[in-house]
Amino acid sequence: MIPTKDYWDSQYAADALPKLLDGLKLTVQISLLGFALAAVLGLLVAVVRRSKIPVISHLFSFYVLFIRGTPLLVQAIFVYFVLPKLPGVGVSLSLFWAGVVVMGVNYSAYCAEVYRAGIEDLPAGQWEAATALSLPRATTWGRVVLPQAIRSVIPILGNYLVQMFKDSAVLLGIGVVELLNSANIYGQDSYRFVEPMVMAGLLYLIVSIPASLAFRVMERRLAVNA
Repeated sequence: MIPTKDYWDSQYAADALPKLLDGLKLTVQISLLGFALAAVLGLLVAVVRRSKIPVISHLFSFYVLFIRGTPLLVQAIFVYFVLPKLPGVGVSLSLFWAGVVVMGVNYSAYCAEVYRAGIEDLPAGQWEAATALSLPRATTWGRVVLPQAIRSVIPILGNYLVQMFKDSAVLLGIGVVELLNSANIYGQDSYRFVEPMVMAGLLYLIVSIPASLAFRVMERRLAVNA
């Protein structure tokens, strides 16, 4: 449909919705899988950084510093365009999985710092009690430290998930047809971007609000069960 010259064309906006929903579906999939990767990898990094072996601890500290210090777009370009051409590596990912890996690895560095703060905020008495009871190291981490540390950082992790929904727009730099890219492509057909971009913004909001509420409910339940 050719849009009218009105500032807002409702029919043009409605016609854009199916394309935008396809982009939204991809955005949600990449964000959720990326968040799962970030949450698990970030926890692993946080735990390993407390290793008593200095080389390992410093190596993972550099990982966090490096990932946080480089732009998400540069990381995406490296993973999708450069990584397959590196001698001896040759790892080639589809656009979808490149997006998942980039988002997951990028946010794992931030999650690692959040976990670290939660672990260090744990009262020293918890560690001392575990030591006094001669609890195995795995039990100390799995039953004492991590449940309390993760409970305290749930709100921040929820904020990161919402942020990932929005930051996934950066992936249009490597050609992922997520929500923002879908709006951009639709607008290019008629050189009219107001309606698809506004609709895309509303869809981001519609997805972000339930995610925020879900984490808030989770936080309350964990507080009750604590």
